[in-house]
Amino acid sequence: MEKNYYLDTLNENPLLNLEPNLPIDFKTIIERKGKDFLPALEYYKKIALDRIHQIKKNTEEPNFENTVLALEQADQELYECSSVYYVLFSAECIEDIQRIAPDVSSFLAKHSNDIYLDAELFKKIDYVYKTKNGINNSEQFRLTELIWKNFKRNGALLDEEKKKRLREIDEELSKLSPKFSENLLKSTNAFELHITDPDDLKGLPNNLIQTAKENAQKRNKDGWVFTLQMPEYLPFITYCEKEDLRKTMYLAFRSRGLGGETDNRPVIKRILELRHQRANLLGYKNHAEYMLEERMAKSPENVKKFLDELYVHVKDYALKEKEELEKWIYQEYNLKKELQPWDYRYYAEKYKRYLYDIDQEVLRPYFPLENVLDGIFLVAKKLYNLSFKERFDVPVYHPEVKVYEVYEKDDYIGLFYFDLFPRETKKSGAWMTSIREQGLFKNQIVRPHVGIVCNFTKPTKDQPSLLTLEEVKTLFHEFGHALHGLLSKVHYRSLAGTNVYWDFVELPSQIMENWVKEKETLDLFARHYQTQEKIPYEIIEKIKRSENFHAGIQFLTQLNYGYLDLYYHTTDPSLIKDVVDFEKKITEKTRLFPEPDNVCISTGFSHIFAGGYSAGYYSYKWAEVLEADAFEYFKEKGIFSQEVAEKFKKYILEKGNTEDPLELYKAFRGREPDVKSLLRKFRLLNENGKIAG
Repeated sequence: MEKNYYLDTLNENPLLNLEPNLPIDFKTIIERKGKDFLPALEYYKKIALDRIHQIKKNTEEPNFENTVLALEQADQELYECSSVYYVLFSAECIEDIQRIAPDVSSFLAKHSNDIYLDAELFKKIDYVYKTKNGINNSEQFRLTELIWKNFKRNGALLDEEKKKRLREIDEELSKLSPKFSENLLKSTNAFELHITDPDDLKGLPNNLIQTAKENAQKRNKDGWVFTLQMPEYLPFITYCEKEDLRKTMYLAFRSRGLGGETDNRPVIKRILELRHQRANLLGYKNHAEYMLEERMAKSPENVKKFLDELYVHVKDYALKEKEELEKWIYQEYNLKKELQPWDYRYYAEKYKRYLYDIDQEVLRPYFPLENVLDGIFLVAKKLYNLSFKERFDVPVYHPEVKVYEVYEKDDYIGLFYFDLFPRETKKSGAWMTSIREQGLFKNQIVRPHVGIVCNFTKPTKDQPSLLTLEEVKTLFHEFGHALHGLLSKVHYRSLAGTNVYWDFVELPSQIMENWVKEKETLDLFARHYQTQEKIPYEIIEKIKRSENFHAGIQFLTQLNYGYLDLYYHTTDPSLIKDVVDFEKKITEKTRLFPEPDNVCISTGFSHIFAGGYSAGYYSYKWAEVLEADAFEYFKEKGIFSQEVAEKFKKYILEKGNTEDPLELYKAFRGREPDVKSLLRKFRLLNENGKIAG
């Protein structure tokens, strides 16, 4: 008798053991090379569709419990299974996980359409939304409203012909984002800079040289190999004294996904075409209008106004910073030429050292990774009375992953995963990942399982992982997201943790970066890894004095990305004939340095083409306004003020999407946010509210 592979896989499938009080068996999932995902998703889809069928055939009057809550729970296992898949797709994307990405995305898109395009189901949801039948509190109404809007925004009101077209669009889109990620990962991994002449290493930090040496040994090569992983790329172009080598690295990084078999330009054009068609089909002018309807900003016009307001304040300031740098280069090096993009970080670091007598590499010994982890735990304890206990029995997807139990006093809060070093199977960058959402799951209110995934400088055989100040800030940033997930205290998972408006989600993360520059914080953990000496006070003062170095240029860089994203999603795609030409046109006013040929930001812009930030990249700056304003409150009362921390936890971290984010912010702050707080933070405004300088 022929073996039934499907049933055989189900019998052994670790993904069928999604129990509220058990961690995910990542170890077995990886050992079985991800072959369990598609069978598990099929299995859970059958369960979900059966539950939805029960909702539809129920002859009782539709109410919150028998319709809205029943739908919320219908595909709870399917949702969790897909969350596990995308954790691995980003963090441990072995070949078999990568291979099924189009199938998983297509499967989920079709399932979503099967629900949202079901007219009979929407009729029941619509009845509960309009009559409020069985709705007993504001959170139940918020969930009902969210589900009703999701139906409306995903085609429930379309006729059958348009529903069919929407399905086709979503099916194709579901495969394009994974393709973009695959191209970017492959093109990143395909490049290496092989150096055999020790003279070419001049200026490079010792830990980077050691990493490159180990890279070469793994490849059975002499000398040193440098890759485009961020912990190698950034210090290389910041410290390498050889301009031609800096240029080589810069051009390689900026041409990822540009040309060859991993060319993302056709992927981008097709994504834009389909997003635009989808928005039109649903009654919106463009994708940005569709996306921003459910954001604090509300409209593309408001986003442009916001970006323009910041642009007016910072453009001249950034130009002045660039001119001052070029003037100093001429004075110091007798070098008079137009500064190239691969030169900027190199000379800016030297100028910063000249102005403030501070070298990023001098700071590394004070930031061994283990100390920094202790530091974020101590900050969490002082602010929110949290404690962390390492677990060694939780199955993980890679040996480098660490897991902690989190407690608030004696109350269990959740599981916290750390995965901090680069691998070829991991996407670049840093992110917080939700493995299990807090809230109702299998009739229990479960605590969350969240993780932080980063690409930090790896330890070598001679020294531990030593972080740069920027890497420390990144860890605090992602920890803020993790706290948002961990401290969630809602009833329904769809409203939990980070499931908030996209321009609100960065508030908890970005505000955490502020603690890094404070002496009270650094005294908790910043110690020299060899001498155990605390970071000297004079270094802390230098950090504080230098924190606004080239703030105008940093601002303009973020505005550059924000404008590019906005115009991609408000422009008729038929007018975008060439991705590179379009990018150059849109970024012209925010560009400070000459643009070389054969480079492109867009082909590596995974935030908007493979992440959730399409028409939303502005949200980083939007949330920076919120966090700058919020941290001013902490500064007024003390950075570890229990009064302010309790209010931030109560109104921001615990509430998820149970209320409008602006109302939550006003409840925390006592007023609306002040947009000028961000400019004050970076000292771009003087005490009279005018442009500084």
